[in-house]
Amino acid sequence: MSTYHLFISRSWRYSDAYDRLLNLLELDASFVFQSHAVPDPHPVVERTPAELQQAIAEHLRPCSVLLIMAGVYPTYSQWIDPEIEMAQRLSKPVIVVKPFGPERISPRVRDAAHAECGWHTRHIITAITRHA
Repeated sequence: MSTYHLFISRSWRYSDAYDRLLNLLELDASFVFQSHAVPDPHPVVERTPAELQQAIAEHLRPCSVLLIMAGVYPTYSQWIDPEIEMAQRLSKPVIVVKPFGPERISPRVRDAAHAECGWHTRHIITAITRHA
């Protein structure tokens, strides 16, 4: 059984969404994963842009994919662009998890996505296993 290493983009202001996503993934006992999300409290808040890039790279490098929860928080936050840019540099697929309802996804996130999936365990896991 393979272990999928996931870099999950998150907002500490909306950490409940991150927790809900982990809970969804844990519903499928056959899907084994490890989250490489930057931990809370955030260790890279007061860093230069170069230091931020390095910190993101350290967390993203061992991962299979970058997961972005669209619509949970403003996707033009200071973290999204560096995360997407590093995923592209490291050739990591970007998977966008869309919320329930008609939330809009920022063009930057949509353009970077290799896949978009609904907020449902099977949809998310299928996207991960297909693109990892």
